[in-house]
Amino acid sequence: MSLYPSLEDMKVDHMAQAQVQQARPQQPALGYQAPAPIPGPRPGGPSSSLYPSLDDYMGLAVSEDAVRQHVPGYSTAGALVPRPQGAVAIPQTSGMVAPVTGDNNLGIRRAEIKQGIREVILCKDGSGKVGLRVRAINKGVFVQYVHANSPAALGGLRFGDQILQIDGETLAGYSSDKVMKILKNASAQRIVFAIRDRPFERTIVMQKDSSGHVGFVFKNGKITQIAKDTSAARNGLLIEHNLVEVNGQNVVGLKDSDIKAILEKAGQTITLTIVPTFIFEHMVKCMGEGLMKKSMDHSVPDL
Repeated sequence: MSLYPSLEDMKVDHMAQAQVQQARPQQPALGYQAPAPIPGPRPGGPSSSLYPSLDDYMGLAVSEDAVRQHVPGYSTAGALVPRPQGAVAIPQTSGMVAPVTGDNNLGIRRAEIKQGIREVILCKDGSGKVGLRVRAINKGVFVQYVHANSPAALGGLRFGDQILQIDGETLAGYSSDKVMKILKNASAQRIVFAIRDRPFERTIVMQKDSSGHVGFVFKNGKITQIAKDTSAARNGLLIEHNLVEVNGQNVVGLKDSDIKAILEKAGQTITLTIVPTFIFEHMVKCMGEGLMKKSMDHSVPDL
């Protein structure tokens, strides 16, 4: 069963596949002679579009040119190529799972929350620091803050990552202060972390409509309203959640105007990383707003 980045991708792909099936020649029943094809042009012209009704589907500008641009291997249905008389042109849609989002969307790849455990090896900077702060939640230890251009940022640690071990020592049940003391006493040349990607967070992929909106309102990074009949509503975005990333870029601590600017420049497809507000507020507790805005890592992740 296919997994689709967004509901729009699923609907468009289903419609495409339905048209593929309709275009396939039907096998005649036994004892029935199929009528010869009628000479002359086919109804509607010599070619037909794979998406005849998708120019403004669900508020999206989904033209055939746009699909061709974003989906490698796409070929026009009914293209004018030599074929036997009476043959039916079958659209080529093999592998088309994300006709709206595209098969290699960088935002989705940057925002991906991977399952499993990864090892991260860091050293300390010239000041003897790794560049992160932690918060203990539910007997686990989570990354609360990552300093820009620090060893932690360069090593790929993100807000919300869970630290399971430091140098082989399991941190379950440890307080934030105890973990920071372990980091302070760790080797300057090599610190080995066992990390689980952002377990409290999830990602939602949405498509901008023809006016450039996805359909939600936020204040101080918190989602407060969802508009009806929008991509945000269709794809299950929820209020009482805070924005953590936009296309993989950390937006924690940024002003709403800065987040809005990132959303506007994000392109047709937007991948939001969100976390329940009650978790978010606990995670950023005692963090100064100035610290988060001025020195927290807000860089675009490398792939």
